Amino acid sequence: MSGTHALAALDTDLCALGAVEALGRFRSGELSPVELLEAVLARIDAVDGGRNTGADAVAGGTPPSDTDINAVVQILDGARDAARDAEQRYRTDDVEPFGRGSTALLGLPVATKEKHGIAGEPLSQGLGALRAERAAADHPVVERITAAGGVIHARTSSPEFSCATVTHSGLWGVTRNPWNPALSPGGSSGGAGAALAAGYAPLATASDIAGSTRIPAAFCGVVGYKAPYGRIPGLPPLAADWYRGDGPMARTVADTALLTNVLSGVHPVDHGTVPGAGALPVEFPDAGDWLAGKRIALAVRLGDYPVHPEVERAVRDTAARLAAAGAIVEEVVLPWTSGRIRDVTMGHFGHILGPAMAQLTSGMTDLAAYTQRFIADAASAAERMPLVDTLAGEAALQADLAAAMRGCDVLIAPVNAMDGLRADGAYLDGLDLAGPDGAPVHLDHYWQGHMTVPFNVANRCPVLAVPAGRASNGVPIGMQIVGHPYAEASVFHAGAAVEALQPWQRLAPLEA
Repeated sequence: MSGTHALAALDTDLCALGAVEALGRFRSGELSPVELLEAVLARIDAVDGGRNTGADAVAGGTPPSDTDINAVVQILDGARDAARDAEQRYRTDDVEPFGRGSTALLGLPVATKEKHGIAGEPLSQGLGALRAERAAADHPVVERITAAGGVIHARTSSPEFSCATVTHSGLWGVTRNPWNPALSPGGSSGGAGAALAAGYAPLATASDIAGSTRIPAAFCGVVGYKAPYGRIPGLPPLAADWYRGDGPMARTVADTALLTNVLSGVHPVDHGTVPGAGALPVEFPDAGDWLAGKRIALAVRLGDYPVHPEVERAVRDTAARLAAAGAIVEEVVLPWTSGRIRDVTMGHFGHILGPAMAQLTSGMTDLAAYTQRFIADAASAAERMPLVDTLAGEAALQADLAAAMRGCDVLIAPVNAMDGLRADGAYLDGLDLAGPDGAPVHLDHYWQGHMTVPFNVANRCPVLAVPAGRASNGVPIGMQIVGHPYAEASVFHAGAAVEALQPWQRLAPLEA
């Protein structure tokens, strides 16, 4: 791994520091925003080789090696100035109550997904043909982070148009998992997940239309949140797609709640946004006590997903710990099939996202094979299933979920059915994985290896992805915590309980 020897001289403790912890140290004067920023920038330089700096970095640079994490596509020139301004503001005690207003994130380094445009900066979405494009305005999540005092210092990679569950493109190369560089961090927010696990930032932004936040959070051993539809603003016109949502990733449940509070709420640009029930807690001193008497539905296979034995074991072990702490865990069986879910959701994409991608990429000759395949598959699915039929299919899936969760506070399930994906894989011919009995199973479409998209269909349900263990290949295993529509606090309390019962390692062991 490039920079391995340089890592020994870095302040790993600072790079592993949580956002809530860092804010406390900023306020006490124990730590300066400048010190934290310099620590994470040094780590990016040591691990990724310092290739991606300056305003034009997204357009290209030195190709990554086979062991580089390659999660960062741009370092922003103004980050150091912003950190110095934050440092000065703390010195003058010009701060608001903790977690609120213009100082909610004051001085914290935040890595944003490149698709979350920053005015005047490149906005390629991984497409080589768009390398010269510039964002006309800040994306709403960028606007809210900077308004809260966050320091956006790095922008992270994704596959082309965020349309794959691996993260590689002709423009940026292959992004690798810090826990095992031969394998993928997942996608589409793979750069965000890898950056957090590698110690490049305490907070990151992501997006999720079929699992693009939860999949990389799971594979990278961090926390990812798919908020209920409308809670976090997006950009029209595709923000109107009811599967879609932008959101936060972090290394702890509290940090994820902190960023969720900043991002959430009605925004004039996105008329689909809705108010919430109030701010989420960012401290969970009673995390374990909250479990007492809570009813938790356990759905290991979500119907017929062929879950890898190590994934199943990790989720069942976590469920057992929750039960031992006082929760009432009941296994439920959903009447879903991954094939039916694939047909309904690909039909949906064939009427909205697929045509939008086809329109944007018309005439482009250097598209990745997975992009071409997605556009073709979506178009074919739309021909087979009219939009009104996809709506009926979605309603049936939503009704099944509501029935399974009746009387329960949350539902838990794996994030991914498999234990990992090759970093450079495209999986155009589907996916092979070990099923529940260890026998090989072939899935026709690689999306069937992820258990996330049903909760984009049920997109008013909050879903928090948290670490639940680690596979024998070194890659973390993630678990979804699903709440009733708009019941956001429930999934954060449950996630905090998991974190308290089985704390996870915050950074991948890059020094090894």
